[in-house]
Amino acid sequence: MKFSVFFPNLRGWVQHLDKVWPAYIVKPNFAYWEVLHILSLVMLGGAAIILGLRLIGVGLTEERPSVTWKNLKLWMNIGVGGVIVSGILIGMANAERLYDSAAFTVKMLSLLAGIILTYGAMRPIALAEGVVSKAALGWTIAGLAVWALGLFVFLTGGLITPGLFHIVSAASLIVLFVLRGRLRWIYAGGVAVIALMFWSATHVFIPTDDLKHTDPVNVGLAWLLTAWILGCALTQLYLNRKTEALSGLLPKLVGYAVILVWICGAAAGRWIAFA
Repeated sequence: MKFSVFFPNLRGWVQHLDKVWPAYIVKPNFAYWEVLHILSLVMLGGAAIILGLRLIGVGLTEERPSVTWKNLKLWMNIGVGGVIVSGILIGMANAERLYDSAAFTVKMLSLLAGIILTYGAMRPIALAEGVVSKAALGWTIAGLAVWALGLFVFLTGGLITPGLFHIVSAASLIVLFVLRGRLRWIYAGGVAVIALMFWSATHVFIPTDDLKHTDPVNVGLAWLLTAWILGCALTQLYLNRKTEALSGLLPKLVGYAVILVWICGAAAGRWIAFA
């Protein structure tokens, strides 16, 4: 799924974009703008992680969610603005490459989903101290739907599909941070065992260059790791069922989604260079 497939008649316009101001100024200095883009992503990602974890109920919990949002909204806004502005300039300078890139499609869908979830869902939920309004619920559903489409493109994108492992790895770290007591140790042990299985499969039992056999094994183990992460996260929510109503679970879902959707966008951006 690429922009060139959906909008084939735009190729001539896309090919000319790098000759339009300010693209022809940006292109010779591409590395500088790329640094700005990455710094904006780091700023955005840091704010999203702090705010997302606060909604989940871990991390910097001394302040109310509304106070955490107000303290970080400037950095969030600067990060989003920096990603968009630098992304447009970089995109103009490399338009044809992005036009034919499935990873770029994932990045754009993740950007849209991230903005929806951050400002349509997380912001009002945080300002209401965790209370989910009907509007916030609607934006949550819309954001998750857009992100699900992005994940589908990532999953079916051929050479870019391994980039999904960045998201799975991030989810594994978040869940490790969220879990409590004995369940955390059980979870960490399971992740360690699966990681050992990954290493053994590709370095001991199957030659590294035997892609015919390593690819199915890696895909299977990736699904196993994903199921383990999701299962342990749901188990923690089940254990908390007596102290939290459904209204208390929705902010946690938004917290997880906001963190992972921005990581998804960053991961897709990384894989633009590889596929």
